Amino acid sequence: MPQHLYDEATLLLLRERVGRVHLQQRLGIERDYEHKIFGQGRNLFHIENWYSGRWIIRNSLRLALLHGLGRRNARKLAVRHNRLTVSGLPAAFNDYTILQISDLHIDMAPDFPDVLVEALRQVEYDLCVLTGDFRAETYGPYDKTLEAMQQVCNHLQGDVYGVLGNHDTICMVPGLESMGVNMLLNEQVALQRGDDTIYLAGIDDPHYYRADNLEKAADSIPDDAVSILLAHSPEIYRHASHADFNLLLCGHTHGGQICLPGGIPIMCNANCPRALCKGAWNYRGMAGYTSVGSGACIVDVRINCPPEITLHHLQCA
Repeated sequence: MPQHLYDEATLLLLRERVGRVHLQQRLGIERDYEHKIFGQGRNLFHIENWYSGRWIIRNSLRLALLHGLGRRNARKLAVRHNRLTVSGLPAAFNDYTILQISDLHIDMAPDFPDVLVEALRQVEYDLCVLTGDFRAETYGPYDKTLEAMQQVCNHLQGDVYGVLGNHDTICMVPGLESMGVNMLLNEQVALQRGDDTIYLAGIDDPHYYRADNLEKAADSIPDDAVSILLAHSPEIYRHASHADFNLLLCGHTHGGQICLPGGIPIMCNANCPRALCKGAWNYRGMAGYTSVGSGACIVDVRINCPPEITLHHLQCA
């Protein structure tokens, strides 16, 4: 109880929000997967749960005289632009701009919220989407996470939608929604501009907890409609393509976070082709974008892989 803060009021809200079965499954999986380093989710090894790894990485970087540089790099947040031509996009959505923020790990360091807020002051957009991993740890209390997220949400404009990542507990959902983040838990919503409509769907974490239900999220989307899927990890790419999504926005990989010169990742921590682990890609006609994230995981450093927020500009074909 103390680790998760499973208070009765939160559970009651969640039961009404997602249903008894989904809630029981998600909380049960969270408890089962605590501390697990091997054998859970889609990967055999989960470095974020290996706490000795933090000491090894940090001290290895210090020996290589790269620790200070890595910490400075993690605070140099870039604004990326991704222009997408979308077949069948309604005219009203031409030049529609989606801001994607992923893998915030916002309580990883005290200055992470300030760095992100400063970047948000530079951008304009029509819709904001958050593709998971709000929290630094994979379990335990999340009050500091919500406090830091409130700082960020105070600077977000318009509609904001989000999905959960492998670092997030479902118990964070009421707190996030109270600050204006509409969480999509295997759900979809219609986005309207004038008489035109496109659809936005979001699934629960498909990587570690594997609580995603793509059928539930997509079933009510009309066959001929333009649709966008939010998922924490690109590992859902095959299923998303065959479900006829036009665009998949995801994160999780951090682009490797600590990379060789040229941005070549040492490890991506995702069970999918490396071509899908960073930036823009295409699979069987479905466009995709895997954000390298705005934060950092395990240690607050980045080498040859700067953090980012991304503006996706939709264009009519």
